[in-house]
Amino acid sequence: MSAPTQFDLEKIGQVLTGTARTWRNKLDQRLRPLGLTQGKWMTLVHLAASEKALTQRELAALVGIEEPTLAGILHRLQSDGWIERKGSATDRRCKTVHLQRNSKPVLDQIFSTARALRHELIADIPTGDLQTCMTVLARIRDKAEFVAANNKTVNGAKSKRSKPARS
Repeated sequence: MSAPTQFDLEKIGQVLTGTARTWRNKLDQRLRPLGLTQGKWMTLVHLAASEKALTQRELAALVGIEEPTLAGILHRLQSDGWIERKGSATDRRCKTVHLQRNSKPVLDQIFSTARALRHELIADIPTGDLQTCMTVLARIRDKAEFVAANNKTVNGAKSKRSKPARS
């Protein structure tokens, strides 16, 4: 796929989502022989990246799936001995999800496979281009998150907030 020109800017969303989907699917293909579905490995990766115990609701939002779908994935991960669900210390209505010690080998395989794929996909792209790309993508993400946070409704009316600060 060639780089977009200034006349292709209408396709930026397609390029972003298509790149993410293709990358994720390629990693999924490489992890499938290990018995890992995309739902399983994405859940494990988000748990490993989190600095705190996540509720099932928080985890579902991070993985981008509905809570009932996540419940099935968590059941399988728990059967595999990789996670444990515990009652929340702060809210008895929800459960938090915790990695188990024996999830380390599978996480090592996931991260090793992801690292090899990343190297393969970006090996011939100059470091400066990659840094610019990451900076631009982070700015787009930050703006999208700002817009989402400020478009929440309060009593049925849209919240009126100021524009995001320049970065």
